[in-house]
Amino acid sequence: MSEAKHSTNPAPYASSDDFRRVFHEETDSLYRLAFLLTADHEKAKQCLVSGLEDSVNGSPVFKDWARSWARRTIIQNAVRVINPHPMEEHAPSSFDGGGTTLAVERVETAAVLRLDPFERFVYVMSVLERYSDLDCSVLLGCARRDVIAARIRALQQIEMQSTFTLSAR
Repeated sequence: MSEAKHSTNPAPYASSDDFRRVFHEETDSLYRLAFLLTADHEKAKQCLVSGLEDSVNGSPVFKDWARSWARRTIIQNAVRVINPHPMEEHAPSSFDGGGTTLAVERVETAAVLRLDPFERFVYVMSVLERYSDLDCSVLLGCARRDVIAARIRALQQIEMQSTFTLSAR
């Protein structure tokens, strides 16, 4: 009869150094995520710094989850900073591309930044980060139907803006 092997090592949890390494290696990607969510460079920096602090000082997570956990902390901090809600009457965020000729990626980024805050969060979380509707609704504190409706509006607006901008070239 074979004996079951029991591991005496604790689960491989991410250490503070692991999170610091993730934030160092993924700085550009994490900053881009924060910027797409907040549509503001200063708020994006704030989310990045807070995300690192929350990851280092937060609940233990498995080492394999450190990268996705870091992204999640960025999203959570951006939600706290912006506090997006469905059906808000905000003027879309303005972003002019800095007066330079926009490449396709910048056109798409500009289109995302022009979305109302709630639609922008839903688009970034559900389309770019591939969060489920349930996860989006939990993190944003809203109903799943609001997430679905916001994603549809965001996709329509982005398609319309991207098509218009590229055809005007």
